[in-house]
Amino acid sequence: MSLARIVYRTEQFRKYLGIRAAPLDLSEARETLTPAQVALFLRLQPGEQAHSLEVFQRLRLEGETGPDLQTAALLHDVGKSRFPLQVWERVWIVLARKLLPGRFQAWGAAQGALDELPWWQRACAVAAQHPAWGAELAQAAGCSRRAVSLIRRHQDHTPLDPQNEEDQLLARLQAIDDLN
Repeated sequence: MSLARIVYRTEQFRKYLGIRAAPLDLSEARETLTPAQVALFLRLQPGEQAHSLEVFQRLRLEGETGPDLQTAALLHDVGKSRFPLQVWERVWIVLARKLLPGRFQAWGAAQGALDELPWWQRACAVAAQHPAWGAELAQAAGCSRRAVSLIRRHQDHTPLDPQNEEDQLLARLQAIDDLN
């Protein structure tokens, strides 16, 4: 792991801890999402809400105002609400991805009753599977087909030169998500 990535992850961790104590201004989420989607957004942990709001705000600052991308920005991590993670589990995910990539992939593919898995395997499964879970939740909350697809694909590898509009939106979402 590069020094820049270590600094980035350390800052991300520090921000996450600080956000947990501060109330968030959710007005932008409430203005953008339907009531059912706001209810879904509110299932996120405070640090995840803050992250999603940062992604949303950064996209808006860069002129990205399309409703599908804005909705996906706010709800891209909502699948994590099925199995909320503790801070130390988030640290484990980062370490496992880097130091044990084969194991991380195997643990991430776990199926069935995830609450019965050992914590280290469940955390990896949440990290790997939350995009699909989030897409299911977003679809049930009435999100557009494109927003659901962006949520489902937000951790997928995108082509270096995206050709269609959805892939271009996905590349924008991923670029901003990686910065925050």
